[in-house]
Amino acid sequence: MTSNVTAVSYGLKVTPTGLERLRSTLATHGAQVLSESASGDDRYQVRVLDLALHDATAAGLAALRHAVAEAAVPGFDTALVPAALRAASRKLLIMDVDSTLIQQEVIELLAAYAGKREEVAAVTEAAMRGELDFAQSLHARVAVLAGLPADVVHSVRNEVKLSLGAAELVAAFKAAGHTVAVVSGGFNQILEPIAADLGLDYWQANELEIIDGALTGKVLGAVVDRAAKVKYLREWAAAEDIALEHTVAVGDGANDLDMLGAAGIGVAFNAKPAVRAVADAAVNMPHLDAVRHIAGV
Repeated sequence: MTSNVTAVSYGLKVTPTGLERLRSTLATHGAQVLSESASGDDRYQVRVLDLALHDATAAGLAALRHAVAEAAVPGFDTALVPAALRAASRKLLIMDVDSTLIQQEVIELLAAYAGKREEVAAVTEAAMRGELDFAQSLHARVAVLAGLPADVVHSVRNEVKLSLGAAELVAAFKAAGHTVAVVSGGFNQILEPIAADLGLDYWQANELEIIDGALTGKVLGAVVDRAAKVKYLREWAAAEDIALEHTVAVGDGANDLDMLGAAGIGVAFNAKPAVRAVADAAVNMPHLDAVRHIAGV
């Protein structure tokens, strides 16, 4: 079974030595290079190799991804992407928010106003490594916010910074006619203006309860957790009539794993080790717009 797959290498420094090692690994595993091109800018470099892969089964592609990862040299990463995904006329990009679309963890910014930032950060880190139940950990972290004036939400909005290349990534997908969504274990009150500014098609997060101008330390409704994220991926793809094989999911924590696994390609963005170990691809540099090169946008 022969099929076309594209190897997309990207990094701050894509070296000739690294590329030669990549080509050797591909050849050893029966992948034939059909064409090769270079792009990028003054921030990072990109090299695209179109391949004919003799074993294009899921197992064959997984084995090749493992071999490429094992042979990687410091400085750049390589994503192996089905050519059909890159060529799809309509795609869905779905992203996590905290530490992915934006640089910070919003719960930690809020907790700082309660004098609990370090305590909450430790719980967040454990939850993102998959050591704690996400919903339970979220309720525990939000509880420390009880009594804070609602104005802190506005203050935190002003502290939030998009990840480098985030706006460019969204703009590129939108300009090409694709759909862009985000789903977050964070909070709607912070996400709403970001979603509006970026022109996102879909977005969903948790809702902080506010009564009489103060946070109650609770969230309203069901928590947006690992299961909810993959649910929204499937729902939004179906609503747009986009096959799951033509979706791209990006995240950094354990609660993103199901979403990354269900998408056509799952990308770990500066992620925890447990996420990098199972994702289809990894971006280990601060430029989120590298995802557009992976997706062929």
